[in-house]
Amino acid sequence: MATQMEKAQVFKALHERECPFLLPNPWDAGTTRILEAMGFEALATTSLGLANMLGRGDGTRAVTADDVIENCRVIASATSLPVNADLENCYADAPREAAEMIRRAAEAGVVGGSIEDTTGDRDNPIYDFELSVERVEAAVEVARALPFPFTLTARAENHLHGRHDLEDTIRRLQAFEAAGADVLYAPGLRDLETITTVVSAVAKPVNIVMGMADPDITVDQLAAAGVRRISVGGAFSRVALAAVMNAAREMKQDGRFTFIRDMVPYGELRDIFEGKG
Repeated sequence: MATQMEKAQVFKALHERECPFLLPNPWDAGTTRILEAMGFEALATTSLGLANMLGRGDGTRAVTADDVIENCRVIASATSLPVNADLENCYADAPREAAEMIRRAAEAGVVGGSIEDTTGDRDNPIYDFELSVERVEAAVEVARALPFPFTLTARAENHLHGRHDLEDTIRRLQAFEAAGADVLYAPGLRDLETITTVVSAVAKPVNIVMGMADPDITVDQLAAAGVRRISVGGAFSRVALAAVMNAAREMKQDGRFTFIRDMVPYGELRDIFEGKG
């Protein structure tokens, strides 16, 4: 098993190459080991996938900080790959309190993580600009004090909350870049033109989540746009749950079991989980 320092160095290097890397999102030890066996280079946790696994709604009011840290620990310990953590808004409004979540995540074994500018309040979903920047600055300070190179991602959440103000999103990302964030991320960008505009507005690597974008966009197109990292958020979890629901409907409503044809072979799963895959 690679050390945390080795994982951190690999993760940093992935962001420095010209071609983008894929960052799929497992939600438990099993999906983590499956994705590693399939040859991915790094993994990321998913807040939505965790919430789905726990049978709760997504967001900081449904899933606790302790839940997130435990999920980080489970996933990081199940793989030799670098793991990046979805830390929501770091479960605090005040900058220094929010930054503490970065330290906790690092202690749980991940080598990267994010801080968002969303408040968790549906009536006022985005922190004011100045406070958002202060929160990133505090997170950077904690990340730089860690004994390995932690990759900090700063997220501008406007487009997830009905604030389709691209100018403000870019302004925030540029400020987060100036504050020292290693990776920039604006979830909710849907078309290639907008993605290209955002990527060209900053110098640091940009993460694009394809779970929310036009599914016809390809890796090659994202590479041409300058994207460095491609994740899917809770998409794998939702696809898995769709398969369960469709199979259950067939069983309950039709009295049929054709879904069995789509099962993963038992031997293939056994080999993965026993370390032979």
